[in-house]
Amino acid sequence: MQLMNNVNKNKRVKFISLLAILFITSVLFAGFFVIQRAPAQAEDQVQELNSEIGDKQKEIDALQKEIDAYGEQIKIKQKESKSLRNQLAILDNQIAKIELDIQATGKRIEQTNLEIQNLNLQIKNKENEIKDKKTKIAEYIRLVYQNDQVSYLEVMLNNDSFSDFFDYIKYIEEIHGDLNDNLDKLKTARQELEIQKSNLEGKIEQEETLKDDLMKQKADLNEKTSAQEIVLVQTKLTERQYQSYLYQLQLEQQQINSEIATLEKKVREELEQREETERFKNFGPARLAWPVSPSRGLTALFHDPDYPFRYIFEHPAVDIRASQGTTLKAAEAGYVAKVKFKGDKSYAYIMLIHSDGLSTVYGHVSSVSVKEDEFVAKGQAIGLTGGMPNGIGSGNLSTGPHLHFEVRLNGIPVNPLEYLPAF
Repeated sequence: MQLMNNVNKNKRVKFISLLAILFITSVLFAGFFVIQRAPAQAEDQVQELNSEIGDKQKEIDALQKEIDAYGEQIKIKQKESKSLRNQLAILDNQIAKIELDIQATGKRIEQTNLEIQNLNLQIKNKENEIKDKKTKIAEYIRLVYQNDQVSYLEVMLNNDSFSDFFDYIKYIEEIHGDLNDNLDKLKTARQELEIQKSNLEGKIEQEETLKDDLMKQKADLNEKTSAQEIVLVQTKLTERQYQSYLYQLQLEQQQINSEIATLEKKVREELEQREETERFKNFGPARLAWPVSPSRGLTALFHDPDYPFRYIFEHPAVDIRASQGTTLKAAEAGYVAKVKFKGDKSYAYIMLIHSDGLSTVYGHVSSVSVKEDEFVAKGQAIGLTGGMPNGIGSGNLSTGPHLHFEVRLNGIPVNPLEYLPAF
């Protein structure tokens, strides 16, 4: 009788235990489905941020249409005759376009900031979800472990039939299966979190790039405004006087170009007849390096269609943005063929002759530290950059501090970007 009572008691305990496990398990499973949805407040925040991001994109698209329209106007004006009024119109359009570019970049920065906020919120929600799942799975495993301590013999003794025994075994298998499923969900949640964190890092880098672009665009605006001021001074002239002034500027540029080309040919011939020719040949193949860091960007490209003084001459160089007085380094080992520097506001430059028929010209220098008829090593300091309007060595057409850098092949200007390493 006592034995029967113990058996019945064990059966009741076992039955209650199974009910408890079933109840807790159902609560845990319910929790998984609830947790997978972010809290209502978090969902509202995500939706609100997505809405703001969409609004920013509409603003950017609208600005881009205006930017494209100004771009078309610039192209039209560039095809027209080289008149004073036309050049002023081109600069007006370029300034308006850059101002819109600055606005658009500012909107992109705002949009990226919103996307970063959105990703941070999603990451926080995902981390909370993972934390909650880990807690519930830990509790779940504990219950399963406790339940598994009951031997199959005890289960058989505590059940009235083999049918109840197999139901129990099946139930345990289902618990293990559900546990594995939820562990897989946790693993997936972790993977999603890593992707979101990686996306966040990319967005942060994108924001930094946009900020750099914004600074460059603001510098471009200042330079275009300076160019506009130069042209506005010219508007005081009559159109006839302007055409005469234009001719003088063009003649000056042609003389500089001819001087450099003629000088290079003459210097190479002289070097061939001197003892230094062997030293010159020992330089090896020319592998140009940047004379100043290009990190601040280029203000004008080779034969740049947007060059503000293209109506005077075709730009034969790249203009590298650099602060006034930046150390200028030789792009390659070479021979100092020309140092044109008077210490006044007239255009100043240094010319180096290299192997492989290459030469380099460094314009708008504000100071020089080399002399003609000497050799320099690659990377050696040869002077300081300039270009500040009305500054030493700037010349008549400089709009801001930079280095005017030419590369010539057998005396003819070529695109420097084809000879310099990528940046």
